[in-house]
Amino acid sequence: MGAVLAVYYAVPLVAAAQATPAASLSAAERAVTRAVDAHNAEALVLLERIVNINSGTMNLAGVRSVADVLRPQLESLGFKTRWVDGASFKRAGHLIAEHPGPGTKILLIGHLDTVFEPSSPFQKFIRLNDSTATGPGVIDMKGGDVVMLFALRALKDAGQLEKMNLTAVFDGDEEDAGRPLAAARRALVDAAAGASAAIGFEDGAGDPKSAVISRRSATEWTLRTTGYPGHASQIFHDDIGAGAIFEMSRILTEFYQKLSGEAYLAFSPGLALGGTLVNADSTGTAGSASGKNNVIAGKMTVTGDMRTLSPEQLAKTERAMREIVSHHLPKTGGEITFDDGYPPMAPTDGNRRILSMYDQASRDLGLGAVTAVDPSKAGAADVAFIANTVPMVIDGIGLSGHDDHSEKETADLRMLPSQTKRAALLMLRLSQLKGVTP
Repeated sequence: MGAVLAVYYAVPLVAAAQATPAASLSAAERAVTRAVDAHNAEALVLLERIVNINSGTMNLAGVRSVADVLRPQLESLGFKTRWVDGASFKRAGHLIAEHPGPGTKILLIGHLDTVFEPSSPFQKFIRLNDSTATGPGVIDMKGGDVVMLFALRALKDAGQLEKMNLTAVFDGDEEDAGRPLAAARRALVDAAAGASAAIGFEDGAGDPKSAVISRRSATEWTLRTTGYPGHASQIFHDDIGAGAIFEMSRILTEFYQKLSGEAYLAFSPGLALGGTLVNADSTGTAGSASGKNNVIAGKMTVTGDMRTLSPEQLAKTERAMREIVSHHLPKTGGEITFDDGYPPMAPTDGNRRILSMYDQASRDLGLGAVTAVDPSKAGAADVAFIANTVPMVIDGIGLSGHDDHSEKETADLRMLPSQTKRAALLMLRLSQLKGVTP
């Protein structure tokens, strides 16, 4: 599996010489790039405005407030918008914007929430100088939302948007998805129906020379072992056995020995509780344990994280882990369960095709080549939920910067117009494709 995945990741780029925009672009594309430049100041104003609205995932009113700002912008471009209420999955909800047209259907993916709740001291957009700004969600991903919106505005100004078939989904809980997960992502999955291409506007690796065509999954697992409680002096006797903690130690050691060398596979135990009494809360992030030095532990619980690159690798790893768990030490037991969160997004031929189109658009704009991000450096994201149904998927083409998810989150404002131009050209060229079957 590892060798196959490594071959998959070798992305062939379109062989094209560096070109000047004037020589490479059609008249319509030149009009699009001029429109991006004309609206860049407005884009910066909008970015500051929405960054200054706290929209931590659990600030439901704040998430809706960001949607209230974006909604009229989309409607002014001819989109029909609607709000999907999130009460059933305990989140704010999602903003959906639809623009039917004769062209190939393209799905655009953004999100409204950030990791910074109202309790965070990091709340405001601050210009550090003429080229950088810091603020909560400035690149993850309010900057990407602005890139998307002003790419659409440029297409409208150039007279191209009316020919395009687009659906935009702005999830309200990307940073902390609601449960049940199927309900929380139903609107996104439904919006993907009939789409031939999907574009995610996350910030990706923060490098405009790269884009994302594969992402690893984010799967939670819970491992529980049991043992025969008794006096510690009797451990390993035939009628007592090894105890729950030794059984857990065996399993985790075999996980490491048998699985840790596989390419793009990562798994990590994050919380461990063992003893006579064990109580882990429902989130798997806290709990308590009690016992005594002279008593054999009767219970142990470990919760952890797993990352895989493809559905096949995910299924294979789960089978292997279950097989390891099933072989118990004397007088012990164990079981492992998986809570499949964000699915993997495998690097497919279709994803490589859309990357080559994005790369070509970048070269034609005089902005240089774009290559694929190593999937080991790409975290989970909403785009993965539709990766198995949409033939061509690309992500990580939003606003560039660094230190997202931290109070140092910073945007490179110089990249706003160039990222917007590349996105607009990609949308336009995708809309003109023929023969792409969803």
